[in-house]
Amino acid sequence: MATETLPGLGAAARALAEGTVSSRALVEQALDRIERTQPVLNAFRRVRGEAALAEADAADRELAAGKRLPLLGVPVAVKDDTDVAGEPTAFGCAGEFPVRSEDAEAVRRLRAAGAVVVGKTNTCELGQWPFTEGPAFGDTRNPWAPAHTPGGSSGGSAAAVAAGLVPAALGSDGAGSVRIPAAWTHLVGIKPQRGRISTWPWAEAFHGITVNGTLARTVEDAALLLDAASGSHAGDRHRPPAVQAAEAARRDPGRLRIALSLRMPFTATPKRLSPAVRARVVALAERLAALGHDVEEADPRYGQIGLAFVPRATAGITEWVDRIPDPARLDPRTREAARMGRLLGGAPLRLAKRSEAALHRRIGAVFDTYDVVLAPTTAAPPPRIGDLARLNGWRTDRAMIAACPYAWPWNVLGWPGVNVPAGLVGDGLPVGAQLLGPAHSEPLLISLAAQLEADQRWFERRPPAFG
Repeated sequence: MATETLPGLGAAARALAEGTVSSRALVEQALDRIERTQPVLNAFRRVRGEAALAEADAADRELAAGKRLPLLGVPVAVKDDTDVAGEPTAFGCAGEFPVRSEDAEAVRRLRAAGAVVVGKTNTCELGQWPFTEGPAFGDTRNPWAPAHTPGGSSGGSAAAVAAGLVPAALGSDGAGSVRIPAAWTHLVGIKPQRGRISTWPWAEAFHGITVNGTLARTVEDAALLLDAASGSHAGDRHRPPAVQAAEAARRDPGRLRIALSLRMPFTATPKRLSPAVRARVVALAERLAALGHDVEEADPRYGQIGLAFVPRATAGITEWVDRIPDPARLDPRTREAARMGRLLGGAPLRLAKRSEAALHRRIGAVFDTYDVVLAPTTAAPPPRIGDLARLNGWRTDRAMIAACPYAWPWNVLGWPGVNVPAGLVGDGLPVGAQLLGPAHSEPLLISLAAQLEADQRWFERRPPAFG
């Protein structure tokens, strides 16, 4: 299955600038790996073969003329909830969708940095679940264990990066949808501050809980893609001050106070942290202590934060369902969520948004004592294909919360989080841990992740069949 492995994002950009490789060669290599693996992994919904090669040739001409941009000629992928001019945006749904006439702002910025978008990756229907399966496109599989899911909803992007089809990819994270698949495919996944990467043409996505983020095999590459995609559109509702993510990846974080938090936010549903996952996260905490940080167990005061999440999530589903050309083809669980969103989209939604300031104060109090929170990204290793996809709505929700209870509160808060690989459990299944910070703390989290990466060297491990 393996063909020659693509270099990482930073390495590819440097090689292109030095003239030791051409953009066409890298894009051809990416397209070849996509074609070879698509029958097994099914990472892509749309592949831009001819268009990407034409853009690669244009990048080579610019490189030959002496032009230099951060990602000039480097192949990347984006999730199929993000508009790419000339392509439809199906967001995991069945049916025929109109071709988009303009790039989303994040894609426009990637192109401005010189990147070549080779395709759009699979996502579950409207990004609702931590698996990437559905009748519209089939099952997207985990390169580490193809009988298992890569997670979701950015599962196609995670599978593509983990298998070396592209060096990095954009995803989106509304309840952990970057961090969960990053954890389950042994990747770095950055969920940035709300608004860091524009969601335009939407002023905010899913009433502010969803942000665009990056997936890569190394902290440097995830940070480089974050820098390239970051920035605001004039119509964005959230416009945070700029940060230099790649620079932070080269900086020592200093001695930090780190809270190891294993307690799950309240959800009124049964859930349990897998002992194997717990052991891997605790091992990372011990390594952080060995690196000189002050680490102790402490938990944020989450309270009833779920009351601020559900109205925003379901009202966002309702708005997307109203844009779907053929709603009759939607999953019954999606239609059920949309009905709930119509009920919660008025006063409950307004109350959920107003509660955010109080949540910032209560949960943010943990940062009066600590600099960073370290928590599991998921409570369990990646499930097998079909385990969650075949359930009804209520059982899906229970299973989803049981497997992934840790990530979603930071979406309500709008604050940054970074998944880092925590190792393999069982029969070689990846799991992860998340570094969580207060508002605008990406530089701190990225510098800490880079220090941990230098110690753990997780990028040296690749999926056996796709290395």
